[in-house]
Amino acid sequence: MSTGDLLNIQPTELKFPFELRKQSSCSIQLSNKTDQHVAFKVKTTNPKKYCVRPNNGIVSPGSSCNVTVTMQAPKDALADMQCKDKFLIQSVVAPNGATVKDITAEMFNKEDGKIVGEFKLRVFIPANPPPPVPEESEEGSSPRASAVEGGNQSASSPDAVARSLVEPTEKSSSAGAWSVMSKLTEEKASAIQQNEKLRQELELVRREIGKRRGGGGISVVLVVLVGLLGLLVGYLMKKP
Repeated sequence: MSTGDLLNIQPTELKFPFELRKQSSCSIQLSNKTDQHVAFKVKTTNPKKYCVRPNNGIVSPGSSCNVTVTMQAPKDALADMQCKDKFLIQSVVAPNGATVKDITAEMFNKEDGKIVGEFKLRVFIPANPPPPVPEESEEGSSPRASAVEGGNQSASSPDAVARSLVEPTEKSSSAGAWSVMSKLTEEKASAIQQNEKLRQELELVRREIGKRRGGGGISVVLVVLVGLLGLLVGYLMKKP
C-alpha cells in the first residue's frame, strides 16, 4: 500500500532554489481522499539540514493539510549541484476523533501488522541561472569600450575645452603678477638702501653745521643743501 492510496501529495518532488547563505522553503499539500481520518508523519535522510512544520498530524476526511519544508542556508556550493537528500511521508488510518496528541511512533510500526503507506520525495536543487552577458554592439565593441569612448567624448566637450583654455590663462596671469611683485620688491629694497645712504650723509652735514655754529656762522649754501636732502628723503619715503 502506498501513501497515495490515502493521501494525494503535491508536488511529487521538492525543489529548493540554491542561494548561498540564504534559507529557502517549499510547501507540500496533503489531501485526504478517503472517508477516514489519516495520520501522517514526515521523515528525512538529513534532519539537520531541513526543518519540517508540522512533521506529523491528522488529516480529516476530504480535507487538506500543508507541510512547510525549510532548507537551512547552505554555506558551500554542491558538487555538480547534486543532492541525495530524500523525504518519506508515512500515512496510516487513525481512529475517529484522533488528534495530533494521539499520534505515536507505534502507529507507524509495520511490525504490528498495520498497513502503513509510504511515499518518497526526492530533493531537487536547481542552480540559479548565470547573469546575462551584455550583448556586443553592432560594431563589435563591448559596452565597456563604449563607456570608455563615451568618457573620452565627454572629456572633449565644450566645458572641458573651456577649462583647458582657462587654466593656462590663469597660470600666465599668476606669472605676470609674480614678476611685477618681484620688481617692486627690488625697487623698494633699492630705495631703502638709498634712503639709508642719504640719512648717513645728512648726519654728516648736521655734524658739519654743528661745528660751524661753534665757529660763528652758517653757510647759506649749506642750509640749502640740507633742505634739498630733506626733500629728497621725504620723496623716497613716500615712494612705494
